[in-house]
Amino acid sequence: MERTLFEPEHLLFRDSYRSFLDQHVAPNHDRWEEQNIVDRDVWIEAGKNGFLAVDAPEEFGGGGVQDFRYNAIVAEESARGGYSGLGFPLHNDVIAPYLLELTNDEQKARWLPGFTSGELITAIAMTEPGTGSDLQGIKTNAKKDGDHWVLNGSKTFITNGINADLVIVVARTDPEAGAKGFSLLVVERGMEGFERGRNLDKLGMKAQDTAELSFDNVRVPAENLLGEEGLGFIYLMQNLPRERLSIAVVAAAAMEAVLETTVQYAKDRKAFGRSIGNFQNSRFLLAELATSTATTRVFVDHCIGLLNEKKLTVPDAAMAKYYATENQVQLIDRCLQLHGGYGYMREYSVAKAFVDSRVQTIYGGTTEIMKEVIGRSLGI
Repeated sequence: MERTLFEPEHLLFRDSYRSFLDQHVAPNHDRWEEQNIVDRDVWIEAGKNGFLAVDAPEEFGGGGVQDFRYNAIVAEESARGGYSGLGFPLHNDVIAPYLLELTNDEQKARWLPGFTSGELITAIAMTEPGTGSDLQGIKTNAKKDGDHWVLNGSKTFITNGINADLVIVVARTDPEAGAKGFSLLVVERGMEGFERGRNLDKLGMKAQDTAELSFDNVRVPAENLLGEEGLGFIYLMQNLPRERLSIAVVAAAAMEAVLETTVQYAKDRKAFGRSIGNFQNSRFLLAELATSTATTRVFVDHCIGLLNEKKLTVPDAAMAKYYATENQVQLIDRCLQLHGGYGYMREYSVAKAFVDSRVQTIYGGTTEIMKEVIGRSLGI
């Protein structure tokens, strides 16, 4: 199905990013999977080529363009190549709004040049052991002490957690204020008491560093408060739709890539004297999967347009995330089945897609949470 979302300049950007992936990522990604982390050099190269923080002001090294379509291209092409180790979508889609919209002039000058160049890798620390999607259950706390905040607590499942130089930490700063008692603090590499635990051994997405973080009386300067004190929970709610759409973008692109390779496999693989694609069961299944892929793509592209127009609502984003990721998991499972025993072999891309995709229905808010958000929006 023809896409109408992009302009000529976006197509040039896509070609450029594909070249970057071919040159700097494809030759290294298998090694990164083995070492469970990407080399920091790839972040520097991405920054040099303008693939980080396209929406950041030009004076800080960004592209100066407020257009999520560029972000979508980076996420899509990374997903299509199976390059799940790249934490660029988190950096571009999730962290960027916090650093662009909540920072004061001093903070922008201090952080944005490194953010756009790839020298400062970023992460956001929300999830804690035992809290999961229950953000109001966060126990990490910070108490004011003169011109510092004293931060204590722990976080887990933090993407970019090992490589990160700046971590936006969600902390409870007023235990009596409920949802209005959370603030965002930026913790920087090297701060005393800030420790990284193990690089977590995940089922998939092996090259993406995912860590446990701990904070033991970390003295965070008052000037590292992001936005206003007590508004942290509101900021999270404002930015979650963009994060969830980013996950849906990855899902749609992964579906397209896996479907394409599976159709080709069905044409090439012979059984009982003919290609397996010639069997009615295979044709019907691939027809179903092609339809699911097309409908997912149309919905996600529509949501990208809504985001650019600042019209993407919380329920819209929840629908996109729920619909796209559940379709992704189902499609890849069926495509693996069509590959037979070969689909279970790591040398086939469908096997990697299978283990990489499973977390899509979990992080950024589980499918169950998405349904709860959608249900409440219906007045139920």
